[in-house]
Amino acid sequence: MYLRLENIRKAFDTKVAVDNLSLEVPRGAICGIIGPNGAGKTTTIRMVMNITAPDSGRILLDGHQVDGDFRNHVGYLPEERGLYKKMTCEQVITYMAELKAYPKAKIAPKVGPWLERMDLGQYRYRKVEELSKGMQQKLQFITTVLHEPDLLILDELFSGLDPLNTELIKDVILDLKRRGTTILFSTHVMEQAEKLCDHICMISHGRKVLDGSLGDVKSRFGKNAVQLEIDGDGAFVRSLPGVKDVTDFNRYLELTLADGTEPDAILRAVLGRVKVRRFAIVEPSLYDIFIDIAKVDPSEVHGPAKTGGSHA
Repeated sequence: MYLRLENIRKAFDTKVAVDNLSLEVPRGAICGIIGPNGAGKTTTIRMVMNITAPDSGRILLDGHQVDGDFRNHVGYLPEERGLYKKMTCEQVITYMAELKAYPKAKIAPKVGPWLERMDLGQYRYRKVEELSKGMQQKLQFITTVLHEPDLLILDELFSGLDPLNTELIKDVILDLKRRGTTILFSTHVMEQAEKLCDHICMISHGRKVLDGSLGDVKSRFGKNAVQLEIDGDGAFVRSLPGVKDVTDFNRYLELTLADGTEPDAILRAVLGRVKVRRFAIVEPSLYDIFIDIAKVDPSEVHGPAKTGGSHA
């Protein structure tokens, strides 16, 4: 399913939440809407789902404006989770699939395998209220994908999940992509977008500041970044010749180099003063690109993306 947003805008009283946003999500791609909290990501997704109508602009699926039947072909996992607490896991999955007009004959054979895949097999006949928050989140993810949607929309999907369950759901998303599902997800964690997305759309204060394929976006910003992992005080790195900027995470540093600066010279200067555990020449991370483009406070955006590179 091909998704296109054309100059959509939404204001609440005097606050503009989304300002003339245009975006194309190719069929079968994973597209991330990224930005800090309050940037307009959830409002954009709610307009795509026709929960909130845009004040202006159009939202098209496969070239047509959405109609009443489109939700049966979409899987939507909102940021605000919600399940029927008194139902069993099996009952919730079955009920949600029936709401999507998914054939009853197909539902029952899929319940068990999906629960097993999400490590919830032993809870099939347990009530939702007996599950932990993380388990409930995985259960709701099952209800989002079991009916084989053509378009999957996920709002802050990984929020609250531990690393093992994050990896589990990530693998499912990649499997769905291979089967041709179009996936749109929002996140304020740049590392997640960098690892998963084919395309990204950066939003700041309701406005699009950058979009395109991940490769194209990174190529626009050159390859003038160096990553360092050290033991010791790296404060001196800021004063080294050729170092334009430093993003400091204590033992982990990302350096932006001035044009013409040789990374080897930086390595030689650092080796004499601290122990270097890792040195890599890389493209700039989405974290640094977003801070540079959107001019946001770094504390609003989570974590550096630890991209691979050339090691010394």
